[in-house]
Amino acid sequence: MKLGILVNTDRHLSHLVGITNAALARGHEVIIFTMDDGTKLLSSPEYRSLCKIRGVAINYCDYSAKHAGIVTGGFPEEIASGSQYHNAVMTHDSDRLIVL
Repeated sequence: MKLGILVNTDRHLSHLVGITNAALARGHEVIIFTMDDGTKLLSSPEYRSLCKIRGVAINYCDYSAKHAGIVTGGFPEEIASGSQYHNAVMTHDSDRLIVL
């Protein structure tokens, strides 16, 4: 199963990490798309470390990040800059979707 997680706030990092780890422990894949205030999490080492875990894919909305004043350079290559197209792809490819 693929679990999609749409992150549009910066208030639930511990929940994001916990849900991601629980899904992976059950053998699921996790796709994370971050937008709006959620892009503030890009500055968190804990958030960025999720991209290094096998079975996790992370994309973020470049427009949202720039609008929020986030410096987008220097992220691990596994964190992909994208657009709302990536949000649509995540939604389409996911078996279940959670919004945080």
